[in-house]
Amino acid sequence: MRGNDQRNLLGAPADFSGRVEIYSGVARLSHTVWASEVHGSGGRPSAAVMICHPTANFLGHYALGGLADRGYAGIGFTTRYVGNDTSLILENCLLDMGAMVRHLRELGYEKVVLVGNSGGASIVPYYQAQARRPSVSHPAGGGPDLTKADLPPADAIVMLNAHPSRARLSTEWLDPAVSDELRPFDRDPALDMFNPENGPPFAPEFVERYRAAQLARNRRITSWAEAQLRTITSAGHLPTGLDDMAFVVQGTSADLRFLDTTIDPSDRETGTTLWGAPEVANHLPAGISRVTTLRSWLNQWSYDRTNGNALRWLAEIDVPTLIIAGTADPAVPLILGREMRDAATTAPTVELVEIQGATHYFSDQPGLLSEALDELTSWIDKKVAD
Repeated sequence: MRGNDQRNLLGAPADFSGRVEIYSGVARLSHTVWASEVHGSGGRPSAAVMICHPTANFLGHYALGGLADRGYAGIGFTTRYVGNDTSLILENCLLDMGAMVRHLRELGYEKVVLVGNSGGASIVPYYQAQARRPSVSHPAGGGPDLTKADLPPADAIVMLNAHPSRARLSTEWLDPAVSDELRPFDRDPALDMFNPENGPPFAPEFVERYRAAQLARNRRITSWAEAQLRTITSAGHLPTGLDDMAFVVQGTSADLRFLDTTIDPSDRETGTTLWGAPEVANHLPAGISRVTTLRSWLNQWSYDRTNGNALRWLAEIDVPTLIIAGTADPAVPLILGREMRDAATTAPTVELVEIQGATHYFSDQPGLLSEALDELTSWIDKKVAD
C-alpha cells in the first residue's frame, strides 16, 4: 500500500435482532457494522470493492492496499459476528452487508462490487439474489424475513479463493470415524482417513463410502439439533424464555483431499490444512464448525437446511460474475470454482480465472496476489466501471 493512501473506518447503522447472538453488550447496543476503507489520496474513486465473509475480520484484508493502488476503494467489511460464528445466522449477515452497501452509496460510490472471499461465497451470491428478487421469509433456525429487508443490490460479484457453501465445506471435512459424538477418540477404523490401511491413495469405493458417511453424520447432528430445539422451546420447559443452546462438534478437518491429491486434482500440497496437519487440525478448539448453537447449526452448517449455497443462488444472478481461484489452494480445490462458474447460468457474463500456484491467502506470494488483483481490477474496468 502506498504511503499516501487514505484509510478510514466506516460505521454503518444496522438493525440487530433482540436475541442475544453476540455476548458483547457494547457491540449489540451500538447497532453498527464496520468496514475499513482504503483509497488513493485524490479523493474517493467512483467504485468500491467490498470484501465479505460471515465472520472473518477483514478490516486489514491483504487486498485493500492493492485495490487502492489500482484506482479503486478497497472496503474490508465485518459482520456483527466478526471472530465468532457460534450463533451466526446467515440472513443477519445479509442485513449487515445491506447496511454497508447502502452506506457506500450514501458516501457517493457509483459502483459497488461484492467479493466473497473464502467462506464469503456463502453470502455474496445469496445477498445479490435476495436484493434482486427476495424470496426467503423463514430461514432455518430462525432469522429475518428477507422479503421485507429491501437490500440494495450490487453492480457485480466476485468469488475469490472461495468455497460455495459453509455447510458443504463442513460436511466434506466432517470426520465420519466419529460414531459417538461424546467419544471422539473411539474411532471406526473402517472409516478413518488417518488409518494407513485405508490409504492414501484412497480407493474409489472407500471415497464413496466415506462421503456417504460424512453426509449421514451431518444429517444425524441436524436431526438431533432439531429435536433439542423442539424440546427447549416446548411448553413447560424450564427455564422459560430459553430458545437456543450451544454444543461442540468434534472431528471437523478430515477431508480426504488433504491427504490425496488424486481426488479433485490441483497443485495443492498434501498433509496440510490452513491450520497445520489434518490429524491435529481435526480436533483444534478453533476448528471449523467446532462450537455452534442449535439454531446456528441448522442455519449455516446443516447440509440440507442452510440457504448459504452459492450454487443455488448463482443460477439467479443478473450481474457480471467473476471467480478467481488459486491452483495450490489447500482448502478450496479447483473443482469448486469450476462448479460455481457453471452454476452462473443467468449472469450476463461469467469468467473463471485460475492463478497458477496461488495458495489460499497468497502467503509469501506477493507476485501472485498482484496477478490476482490485476485480473480483478481489469475485469471491473471492462465489465463494471463503464
